[in-house]
Amino acid sequence: MPTSRNKTPRVLIVTPEITYLPAGMGEGADKMHAKAGGLADVSSSLIRALYEQGGDVHVTLPNYRAIFRDQLRNDFDEEVDRIRNSITSDRIHLAEDRAFFYLDQIYSGYNGEDVKISLAFQREVINHVIPRVKPDLIHCNDWMTGLIPAMARRAGIPCLFTLHNVHSRETVMATIEDRGIDTAEFWQHLYFTRPPGNYEASRDTIPVDYLVSGVFASHYVNTVSPTFFQEIVGGGHEMVAPPLRQELANKWHAGCAAGILNAPDDTCDPETDEFLFRNYTAESHKAGKRSNKIHLQERVGLKPDHNAPLFFWPSRLDPLQKGCGLLAEILYETLSHYWHDGMQVVMVADGAFQPHFERIIRTFNLHSRVALVPFEESLSRLAYAASDFLFMPSKFEPCGLPQMIGPLYGTLPVACDTGGIHDTVTHLDSEEGMGNGFLFGSYDSGGLRWAIDEAMGFWRKPEAFKRSQIIRIMDESRRTFNHTVTANRYIDLYETMLKRPFIV
Repeated sequence: MPTSRNKTPRVLIVTPEITYLPAGMGEGADKMHAKAGGLADVSSSLIRALYEQGGDVHVTLPNYRAIFRDQLRNDFDEEVDRIRNSITSDRIHLAEDRAFFYLDQIYSGYNGEDVKISLAFQREVINHVIPRVKPDLIHCNDWMTGLIPAMARRAGIPCLFTLHNVHSRETVMATIEDRGIDTAEFWQHLYFTRPPGNYEASRDTIPVDYLVSGVFASHYVNTVSPTFFQEIVGGGHEMVAPPLRQELANKWHAGCAAGILNAPDDTCDPETDEFLFRNYTAESHKAGKRSNKIHLQERVGLKPDHNAPLFFWPSRLDPLQKGCGLLAEILYETLSHYWHDGMQVVMVADGAFQPHFERIIRTFNLHSRVALVPFEESLSRLAYAASDFLFMPSKFEPCGLPQMIGPLYGTLPVACDTGGIHDTVTHLDSEEGMGNGFLFGSYDSGGLRWAIDEAMGFWRKPEAFKRSQIIRIMDESRRTFNHTVTANRYIDLYETMLKRPFIV
């Protein structure tokens, strides 16, 4: 990525989450792990791609001392303190504040606490990291970094802002300044919930929207799927706040916007996944999935039967987004219809809708056919490998990862055609031998039931045909759903930004 100054541009990636960092960036860097979602994976893959290509890449994130200590202890007890103390380097910049030293998870779920963590992080980045690193480009992620683009625009540094979701927070400038961020320097580039007039009149009375500020002030913005961006700009999804929709539309029409898909973690590979009972390749998937299926069924209390069509629920049980209610409406009826086929459902998930599924299982005595167990990464990976299909009837999906992970394991998604799902799943055409899942367009239980019927139609096809299709799907997924593809899209976007004239 050459610049007009004929040097490799220095890129600073600002992220509240990380999965790992290249080992060469500092001792113990490859052992860092602070993950709540796909943001951690895409940040890590991008940093690795830039680093491996010889890029001058830097990263800043909170120093989650307790989280890192626990992660390191899991790997090698005797070296925990030494590596934790030397984990920073010339390229890794850990923000220091007691607000996140003792956290046991990245987000507390409490607005006030999360805002406090966000402001402590952004204060360190604005006041210390950016002046020290002197980046040519800054890449910020989600609302927890939403004030930094305003500072970057004031300082004349191109800034990319990535939205991994549409959640935000609001506080007045007085609250921000009380945490050590001098908004008087760049308040004109923040987004207020109503016209601010002047600084003094706005400081204590008009809230700043963190996420919309990030979009408003950044030079480029991207969501984590092209279709989700288009849906927002086109007026879809009522949960998107009007100011966010408008500012995203402004960036879109100005040619300063993109949709770049996330990708599954590199360890999501049935050939090497350490969580599986038996590893397998595309060619050996049938035997591998059978062994994993029996092992999973025994672990979660389902009737052991390697011939049973097994459906997996891989997402949190969130009734607002994930479509739990659609499955609940038809679960008993569908199981009854396919009872003699041995149909089973496993849910490795937590969330608000959990009691409703527990009631259905108890009421209709479905314990041998439906298993609902708390989320655990190892068990979820095993379920991907053991299952034949996975449910993803999301009402909206900024990107989604399960519908990409499933096909890597030969597990086909039954999903609603929206957002990132639209970009990654195509309906399987048995006659043409194309597609990788079963899509329904109408967000209702009837649409989901139709897609399940389509999946079961595939299940009843001759074994030779199914085998050839699963091999094709697994091979295509390996080539398409990987971090190299994602990282290259971001690198291309960086180059585009650096070539454009800077506008304050």
